[in-house]
Amino acid sequence: MYYILLDEIQLVSNLESLLNGFLNMHNVDVYVTGSNSRYLSSDIVTEFRGRSHQIRIYPLSFREFHEAKNLNKLESYQQYIRFGGMPLLISLESDLEKYEYLKNLFELTYFKDIIERNHVEKNDVLSSLTQVIASSIGSLTSARKLTNTYKSNGNNELSINTVIAYLGYLKDAFLIEKVNRYDVKGKRYIESTSKYYFTDIGLRNTMLNFRQQEEYHIMENIVYLELVRRGYYVDVGIVEIREGDARKQLEVDFVCNRHNKRYYVQVALNLETREKTIQETRPFLHIEDSFKKIIIVKDDIMPWITEEGVLVIGIIEFLLNPDSLNL
Repeated sequence: MYYILLDEIQLVSNLESLLNGFLNMHNVDVYVTGSNSRYLSSDIVTEFRGRSHQIRIYPLSFREFHEAKNLNKLESYQQYIRFGGMPLLISLESDLEKYEYLKNLFELTYFKDIIERNHVEKNDVLSSLTQVIASSIGSLTSARKLTNTYKSNGNNELSINTVIAYLGYLKDAFLIEKVNRYDVKGKRYIESTSKYYFTDIGLRNTMLNFRQQEEYHIMENIVYLELVRRGYYVDVGIVEIREGDARKQLEVDFVCNRHNKRYYVQVALNLETREKTIQETRPFLHIEDSFKKIIIVKDDIMPWITEEGVLVIGIIEFLLNPDSLNL
């Protein structure tokens, strides 16, 4: 057997002709890598459907980072939520080195590639839009809402189509991921608003110059990434309830599906009081199925079960134990 590895395939012209030349060679196994999802999806997966398999590679998980860094759990976690999981960070010692590496990675690799590939003319808008997404991870938004925000600040020339296109560029470059809202009781998707999460929390923090270190939202982003790494399809859950004559929507941070398994997951900094526990478990009480409900908290605690039958687990235990959802 011969193994051929083609890296950064998006830079190759006439890609289909090149790969077609290998199809009839039975002793050849071809591996194609690239950093642009649209290019790979449209030109390889579609063209070679049934003859190819796509593998998504994420930055290091916390478990991988912790094992490689050889720090105690808390030190590893503090490093991870600040600088993320890009593998080269393992070999860098000072915070300044890590910051400069991430800054250069963002500007000279991600943004440069997006601008050149898509012929972006409004570089400042692309940069500011990325900052807006970075500062509001875990918040509901939409292209129309973002456009209206720009217009309220005096940028009336920016169209919703431009915002949609730029969001697409950021997703195609594997910088952000869009998470849809799912009505748990109505069993339907809600298209009006979505959430966005960064594929690496270090790149998110770099975009904001390491300001806005809201631990809850960073936890939420990291939990989302861990769930998709484990192979789950993840949505934001909505549970509609009636209070008197009014209808109210309660949110479940993540609805996770894989094959015939489903988990409902909430993220909370802590459950210091019974009132806080009731608040976090309230959406679960209005879900009629028997799938497992879980709350992930900041504290490094032993897993325990609430009076409502909800598993509570610390985020470090959740991240380090690949079977933590089944405790």
